[in-house]
Amino acid sequence: MRVPEYLAEQRITFETLVHPPAFTAQKRARFLRVSGKLVAKCVLLAGPHGYLLAVLPATCHIDTEKLALTLDRPVRLATDEEIADVFRDCEWGVVPPFGVLYGLSTILDANIDPETSLVFETNSHAEAVRMRCGDFEQLEQPRRLNFTRR
Repeated sequence: MRVPEYLAEQRITFETLVHPPAFTAQKRARFLRVSGKLVAKCVLLAGPHGYLLAVLPATCHIDTEKLALTLDRPVRLATDEEIADVFRDCEWGVVPPFGVLYGLSTILDANIDPETSLVFETNSHAEAVRMRCGDFEQLEQPRRLNFTRR
């Protein structure tokens, strides 16, 4: 299901943003002229018990060692092939923010303020949505964790 359709179906307030194809969250921030702190990047992680979706600011990186200690299990970045296999309805390399639509658990960087409006990639490299983080949390029910580094 496309992200904008899902949000409309759930009656969540959002804004659709069309932009030139952006293959990184930082490029999306530049194209949309917003701070990278306000653009969420979504990363598929692989572990011994399957996949996990991580949502964090574009300006941060995942500290996989720190996250492995918190989760008490090893994690790694998923390969491009794994991403394509999980997100079959998306363009190659796109990781949408709603793991619930794909049977995935989601973690969210604990430092993101629920009142912040975040920009998320949808199912395409050329479309994003802006919505309140609190609304994202209401739908996704992510686990808030400290797993990032600058």
